[in-house]
This record gives sequence, C-alpha cells and structure tokens, in this order.
Amino acid sequence: MAVICPTITAFDPHGYREQMERVTPFAKRIHIDLMDGTFAPSKSPPLEQVWWPDDVTADIHLMYQKPMEQMEQLVHMKPHMVIIHSEAEVDHSIFVAEARKAGILVGLAILQDTPVEDLGSLIRIYDHVLIFSGHLGYHGGKTDLKLLDKVNQIKPLHPAVELSWDGGINDQNAKQLVTGGISVLNVGGFIQKSDDPRAAYGKLKEIIGSI
Repeated sequence: MAVICPTITAFDPHGYREQMERVTPFAKRIHIDLMDGTFAPSKSPPLEQVWWPDDVTADIHLMYQKPMEQMEQLVHMKPHMVIIHSEAEVDHSIFVAEARKAGILVGLAILQDTPVEDLGSLIRIYDHVLIFSGHLGYHGGKTDLKLLDKVNQIKPLHPAVELSWDGGINDQNAKQLVTGGISVLNVGGFIQKSDDPRAAYGKLKEIIGSI
C-alpha cells in the first residue's frame, strides 16, 4: 500500500518546528526538504539544526549542489533515508556506499527536465527514486502527470525500487499517482497549509486505501 509522507519545507528554525509539530502527532513517516541556496534558490536551517521525534521515520531530501560535504553529519543523524539529486555534483557510487555503510537508505531525485535515459545504470544503485514535479525548495508545486511516463522507464531498470513523487499532490490526483506506480506520496502544501492537517492527511489515506 502507498504511504503518505508529509513534507517539512522551512526557512528558519521556528518555521521548521511549527511544521514538524503540525504533522508528527499523526504521521509516522515524514519527508524533510533541505536547501543550500545554490542548487535550490531558497535556504533551509543547516543540517546541524534538523531534528525529528524519536518515534518518526525521517527521509531527508537534500537539495544541495555538493551533498557529499554533508555526509559526516548525515551519518551522525542516521535518518531512515537520504535523497540526493541526480543533477548534483557528487560521485554517486561513493555517496551511496558511505550512506549504506552507516545503515542509511539512499534515494535519487530526478528533476522535471532530466530524461531517465540520461541516467543509464545509475538508478540501479539506489533504493528509491523520487520523481520531482515541484518547485525546488517551496511548497505548492504543480503535479505534471506526464512525468508518470518516467515510472515506465524506471521500472525495467530497477523493478524493486521504491518510487516516490514530490510536487503538487492533493486529493484530486493522489489516486492517479498511486495507480500510475507511485508508492510514496511526499505531500507538502495540501497538508501543511490546511486548516485541519490531520483531516487532510486522513483524506489522502482514505483515497489511497480504497485502491
């Protein structure tokens, strides 16, 4: 069954805490967006200020130009998974090996304009692939459902990979994303900007639970 992961996308420690406290009373897996101000135009609190409750599974989406520079801190924090971009300046095989050595799963994010065929065998070394349809570093992106074509391109390369989506998920498109092959829905604005985040999360769970 697909999983709903509320997204934390904050620009200062106060906003980070507010967003975290808004969703962790009901969500047990979350997606934390971190931005360096270079790869992504906005900037989040530094990795050293990032935290999550002990009973929550945290995936870190590292929108950094040079993610390898954060490896020591990531190993110290030990998130469930760290996701980096295929377009980042990094030796992917070394990054994956270092993260796995620390017991951290690794994910690969693909921007809208990056063709799957350009990645070759790179996808096969990752546990997870994130299809990105949003705006780097912000809530409230739009879901470009044409990007679901990438699912059909990725699956033959790595049939066992976990596939996620980031960008514009709501109650109108969640079902189509799941039936299109997405198993992790990273949901930002639909939950965080809702007057009742718990109800918004519950509505999405009900939708995907009926598939």
